[in-house]
Amino acid sequence: NAFSESSTENSAGAAAINGWVADESLPCFGLPGAIAPTGFFDPLGFAQKGISLNEVKRNREAEVMHGRVAMVAAVGYLAGESISGPFSIVGPANDQLQQMPAPAFALLTVTIAAMELKRATIGWVEPDFGSWSKTLWKLRDNYYPGDVGFDPLGLKPTDAEEFANMQTREIQNGRLAMIGVAGMCAQELVNHRSIMETLTFYQKVYSGVNPYEACGDTIIC
Repeated sequence: NAFSESSTENSAGAAAINGWVADESLPCFGLPGAIAPTGFFDPLGFAQKGISLNEVKRNREAEVMHGRVAMVAAVGYLAGESISGPFSIVGPANDQLQQMPAPAFALLTVTIAAMELKRATIGWVEPDFGSWSKTLWKLRDNYYPGDVGFDPLGLKPTDAEEFANMQTREIQNGRLAMIGVAGMCAQELVNHRSIMETLTFYQKVYSGVNPYEACGDTIIC
């Protein structure tokens, strides 16, 4: 267990980060996320032997952050299509961004840029333009992937094992959300219907009702 006290003591003096000490003998250097029935699942070799610790941490950072965005997006797809929001934005979620007024879109862009810049200053080593190859894509040694210090509800456990379990839950839900959002996005690109409209459409199909009966001459119904 990479999060146990014994592993912390036997890691050649390496400092634990949230209870985790990188262990080269373990898959993914001992980072949490593997669960039954697949266990450690890495068919494309992103964390295979020989991949550096920095590369593994950077891949985990990308996975955690994309998972968080996907979890928010999954809720956003359903909520945005079901609830009438500001600016009279309607229709499938894929078509809603371009309906935003220019000032609101600019504010959204600046907010995202500021958040990403803040994350970079927390997790990444400052660039050394005199020797750029040493600092390019390099995370700080004391930075735990995804831990940017934002915890307004105080949910972050202080116990190492509990933190590892929470990380595993977050990663697994994030992975599921990434697959789910990709499916929702692809579905709306194909049929230009919202998620609930698509469910209603197939309910009619499987009930033997012609879903196009009320469409008239329109192309998309």
